[in-house]
Amino acid sequence: MLRSLYSGISGLRSHQTMLDVTGNNIANVNTSGFKASTTQFQDTLSQMTQGAGGPQTGVGGTNPAQVGLGVQVAGISTNFAQGSAQATGKATDLMISGDGFFVTRLGNDTVYTRAGSFDFDAQGRLTSADGKLVQGYSATNGVVNEGGAVGDITLPLNGAAPAVQTTTATLGGNLPSDTAIGGVVRRDTKVYDAAGNESTLSLTFTRTAQGWTVRGGDQAGAPATALTFGADGRQPAGGASLTVGGVSVALGGITGFATLNTVAVTDQNGREAGTLQGFSLSKDGTLVGQFSNGESLAVGRIALATFANAGGLEKAGGSGYRATANSGDARIGAPGSPGVGSLTSGTLEMSNVDLSQEFTNLIVAQRGFQANARIITTSDEVLQELTNLKR
Repeated sequence: MLRSLYSGISGLRSHQTMLDVTGNNIANVNTSGFKASTTQFQDTLSQMTQGAGGPQTGVGGTNPAQVGLGVQVAGISTNFAQGSAQATGKATDLMISGDGFFVTRLGNDTVYTRAGSFDFDAQGRLTSADGKLVQGYSATNGVVNEGGAVGDITLPLNGAAPAVQTTTATLGGNLPSDTAIGGVVRRDTKVYDAAGNESTLSLTFTRTAQGWTVRGGDQAGAPATALTFGADGRQPAGGASLTVGGVSVALGGITGFATLNTVAVTDQNGREAGTLQGFSLSKDGTLVGQFSNGESLAVGRIALATFANAGGLEKAGGSGYRATANSGDARIGAPGSPGVGSLTSGTLEMSNVDLSQEFTNLIVAQRGFQANARIITTSDEVLQELTNLKR
C-alpha cells in the first residue's frame, strides 16, 4: 500500500486530537482557575531509501534520502499563565496572585487546584464547591503553627476566645491644673481575672500644692503616688506608675494643663471570654476570627503548594491536579512566603483561555484535517488507477 495513505491517516488522528484539545479549552472558557492546553506535533520515523555517502577523491558526497511516515502528537502541555481577576465580593472566594495551588483533600486523596470558590460546611470546615476539604495550618490561642503538618481549615463555630487577665493599664488625658487644692477626680475601669471575671479598678486623683496624688481604690490610707508637672504641663521623662491589685498602671501619658479634665484609661490588656461573631481572610491566608469580647484571633492559615515542574501535574477533573513523578513533590508554604503567591479575598481567578487564539487554532486544525483527508482520497485514486491496469 502507499505510504502516503498511512501518512494521511496519522495526520487525521493528530489533528483530531488538536480539535479535541481546542474544543475542551473553549468549553472551559468560563471555568474558574482553568488552564488552557496546547497540542504539540512531531514527525514519526522516516524510511531510509538511500544512505549518506562521504566525499572521496574525484567523487562528491551524497545526502541521505528519506521518506517520512507521518505525524504524531508529541505532547499536550498546560499553560499555567495567570488568569484575569473576577470580583465576587464573597469573603471565601480566593484568588492566588502568583505561583501556587490550593491544597485540598477528598478522603485520602490530595488534589491541588487554582479554583478558589470555597465555603464553610455545617461543621465549620472550609470546602470547595465539590466537597473537597481545604488544607492549612492550625492555630492555638491566636498563634499559627506554620511548622506543623497541614490539616483541615476549620472555623470554630462554637469556640471561644479565652479570657485574658488584666496585668497592665495605661492612662492618658489631662488633669486640670487650676483645680482647687483638695479637689478630687475619680476614674473607674473594668478589669478581668484569669477566669474572665469582671471587677472595677478605681483610681482617685487628689489635688495637692505640689501637683496631684493618685491612689487605688477609695480608701484614704491606700498607698499614694505623686504626680508632678513641669511648667510645660508635662511630667518628667519616664512618668509615674502605680500598681493596684496586681495591675500595673502607667501614668506617664497624663498632662497637667489648665481647664481640661479629660484623664481616662486609654488601654488595658484584659478581656473576658468571647464567642465567635465573624471572620475575615488576610492576604497571607490567615483566617481571623472576630469575637464578642473585641478580640481578633487567628484560627488558621491556608497553605499553598508549589512544584518544581507544574507542567508535569496530572489533571484530575474538577479543576484539580495530582502530583506525578515528573512534577516533583509538593512544597507546602504559606501565602506570601518566597516563591509562593499571595491571596486576594472576594475575587476568583478566571480561565486563561484566549478565545481569539483558540478559534484560530480551530481553523488551523480543521484545515489540517481537510488537507490530510485529501491525501487519503488522492492515494485512493492512485490505487484505483493501479487496479484499473488489469481489465
